[in-house]
Amino acid sequence: MISSAAPPGSVGAAPGAVDASASAEFHAFFERHHAELARLAHLLTGETDAADDLAADALLALWHRWDRVRDADHPVAYARGVVANMARGRIRSTVRERRRVALFWSQRSEGADGPDVAAVVDVRQALERLPFRKRACVVLRHAFDLSERDTALALGISVGTVKSQTSRGMTELQRHLGAGAVDGLAGRRK
Repeated sequence: MISSAAPPGSVGAAPGAVDASASAEFHAFFERHHAELARLAHLLTGETDAADDLAADALLALWHRWDRVRDADHPVAYARGVVANMARGRIRSTVRERRRVALFWSQRSEGADGPDVAAVVDVRQALERLPFRKRACVVLRHAFDLSERDTALALGISVGTVKSQTSRGMTELQRHLGAGAVDGLAGRRK
């Protein structure tokens, strides 16, 4: 249980005692950002079932370092970076990507509430074909509408790298999906 121990490094806390202010701050952070972090994990991995677990694992890791995280200039960017790193590790540890995608979609039900399920599937599959850094940049910039600076903070890379990886990722998506589909994705960014 998350609130059963103080974050490591809590000054003056007896072993097993809970720093009430740290616990309250973390709880508020969790409530505000869990859904966003799960969505990020889902878009980076393409795995609905794993997304919530990745977000929870990332938040648990943040809790264990909460004394440092809460003092960071950008705790949400730090959290996004943890999710991105965990997602990268998950992707690297899975079997070949096509097999993973085929297994994932074969287990999904046919019915879905959405305007164009085929288009959503196409975009997800095209995203999964991108190398991780390009995918992460495209997802954070376009699905999460983050600035180049915030994307760079989340991924621990330079703004220039975000710009080039996003541009190259969008070019690859255009090649996979066609110009019309990508124009709709990047409409806000022009």
